[in-house]
Amino acid sequence: MLGFFKYYNFFIDSWVDFVSVFGYELKSAWTLQIILPVGISFYTFQTMSYSLDIYYKRITPSRNFISFATFVSFFPQLVAGPIERASNLLSQITAKRTFNYKQCTEGLKLILWGLFKKVVIADSIAPIVDDIFANYSTYPASTLILGVSLFSFQVYGDFSGYSDIAIGTSKLFGIELMSNFKFPNFSRNVTEYWQRWHISLSTWFRHYVYIPLGGSRVNKLKSVRNIAIIFLVSGFWHGANWTFIAWGAIHAILYIPVFLMEKNRIYMNTVVAENSWFPSIKEVIQIILTFFLITFSRIFFRSESITDAYSFLLQIYSDFRFETYQHPLGYRMIDYFILLIVFILYEFIIRRNERAPFNFKSKTVRFILYTLVILGMLLFYDDSIDRSFIYFQF
Repeated sequence: MLGFFKYYNFFIDSWVDFVSVFGYELKSAWTLQIILPVGISFYTFQTMSYSLDIYYKRITPSRNFISFATFVSFFPQLVAGPIERASNLLSQITAKRTFNYKQCTEGLKLILWGLFKKVVIADSIAPIVDDIFANYSTYPASTLILGVSLFSFQVYGDFSGYSDIAIGTSKLFGIELMSNFKFPNFSRNVTEYWQRWHISLSTWFRHYVYIPLGGSRVNKLKSVRNIAIIFLVSGFWHGANWTFIAWGAIHAILYIPVFLMEKNRIYMNTVVAENSWFPSIKEVIQIILTFFLITFSRIFFRSESITDAYSFLLQIYSDFRFETYQHPLGYRMIDYFILLIVFILYEFIIRRNERAPFNFKSKTVRFILYTLVILGMLLFYDDSIDRSFIYFQF
């Protein structure tokens, strides 16, 4: 079903393009006007994990159809994750649950923080990103670099914001979902980034693709092959477009050297500046370099086609000059820079626990933070902005 709804037209169009190279022009492409079901990649992978876990004898089949159907269609994370495994979510659905005040307050705090990241960070940046990518041929390098950098914050605020809302809403029902983001913008290399970004997807691929292929237990050549497969399939999972495959290939190219140098496990379960208020100069350089590499790959993720991505890069190279960017709606850009700086600093303060965005002992401090977050959402809310979540399309 996933292959039909998401990839049928892609393969047909790719075949038409391929045979045209040899001079054959197909009069009918046999494509279908199919409406892609929202979030189909997420609940398809979630249901596949159930079947695969039964196959590997990790769990026993559910005897309760209602519980199984609830696991498949659990609405908080149905359309954009986290992608849950039956061993965690289904077992909680079938277990008896009682009201837990602390769990509910934690959930409400996560929902509030998720809404802030979506409304204040992602949605307020969206018009800038849309304008720059839609008119990249008219802007200089400074503006294009600004656009793709802001897109990194947009997609992070949008996707991690949804995950926080989903995890928080689930807590209200007495259900604990897995963490999906652990402050990936503070990663010191690409391997650490993938331990912190879209964790449920990378975990899914590790358990059901990478390890069955042999993982890292085989020789180096096969391990490299396995890593390449994981990233290419991950890119293809994101969408039926060569841009996503290119995005996955770039991440494979960035990941494999770190793996070959055996530095892919040096930051396992650690946070930057773990025992200090400030990161070291080395850590700052590592974070900036990693952010730059990840941001570069997102040119392909955000572009409509490979041609657009190539032209975007060519425009950066050919028109390398600085020019002050004007917001398409006339707002002051300095306000957005201040907002992002405050957001980054605040996330650095709470970086040790992604599930406790307001974990301060002082009630006064918490009250001030709640007030600022709510005022921020009221201030930055704009009816004219498309508020659909980016990952709904996947």
